Amino acid sequence: MASINLTINNKTYTVDVDPQMPLLWVLRDVVGLKGTKFGCGMSLCGACTVHFDGVAMRSCTLPVAAAAGAKNITTIEGISENIDHAVQKAWIELQVPQCGYCQSGQIMSAVALLKTNPRPTDADIDSAMMGNLCRCGTYTRIRKAIHRAAEIMG
Repeated sequence: MASINLTINNKTYTVDVDPQMPLLWVLRDVVGLKGTKFGCGMSLCGACTVHFDGVAMRSCTLPVAAAAGAKNITTIEGISENIDHAVQKAWIELQVPQCGYCQSGQIMSAVALLKTNPRPTDADIDSAMMGNLCRCGTYTRIRKAIHRAAEIMG
């Protein structure tokens, strides 16, 4: 066990955990932020995507000790307080989710993409989102919503 300081959604937390515990479980079970989902446990599906100093990262295999150096870890709860981020608005407007399980990871990846590329092409979107799997197959709606979010962000 170790005492580890983390800044999550611009708030500082001190957690006493095994340094090798995956960040996902610290977020969900220790800090209580349940929006980040467990999918595969191998960084393959993207359900556990968070932002690590603004970069989309998989949290299911990232040891919490490695996350301690981040200036800020952003989870889906930290994207906006009132569900008013352009990506969230577009997701709602275009009714992207079907079952919804993967959507927090999808949104986190989309937000990271639009931060670095405010006018992505379909190919840019496909490349940035390829690591996020959706069992329901909402990929077409996801792509449309990313384009719509880019318009909203204008």
